[in-house]
Amino acid sequence: MNRPAVLFLCTGNTARSQMAEAFLRRHGGDRFEAASAGFEPSEINPMTRQVMEEVGYDLAGQRSKSLDEYLGRKHFGYLVTVCGEAEKRCPKAFPGVGRRVHWPFDDPAAHEGAEEERLEKFRQVRDRIEARVKAWIEEVGS
Repeated sequence: MNRPAVLFLCTGNTARSQMAEAFLRRHGGDRFEAASAGFEPSEINPMTRQVMEEVGYDLAGQRSKSLDEYLGRKHFGYLVTVCGEAEKRCPKAFPGVGRRVHWPFDDPAAHEGAEEERLEKFRQVRDRIEARVKAWIEEVGS
């Protein structure tokens, strides 16, 4: 079976794109190949790991990756930008990409406040991303 590859792109590949990759792996089953990357990758945010563990996802096997790891090396049926900065920085014509989609999500790491308030923002974004991934799987019907 030829599964379409999906790349979730964000600035740092530390939260939103990591969540989307994990959700597509689980909900898309063997119908998609999921990956994520960032323009300026750094370590996955510990709060990302925590809120994903709360809903049964272990991100131990995932790491933050640079877009350069994929550019020109792999074809993606879909490129999904999950933040405004990635959408702005991404070239309109992207080699090796079939379709480009933008899903704007707030950056939970930019939220200020007490730790519990910040965790709640991560949870809200996590839940919105999961709902969007599930809806998108239904939309493309692959």
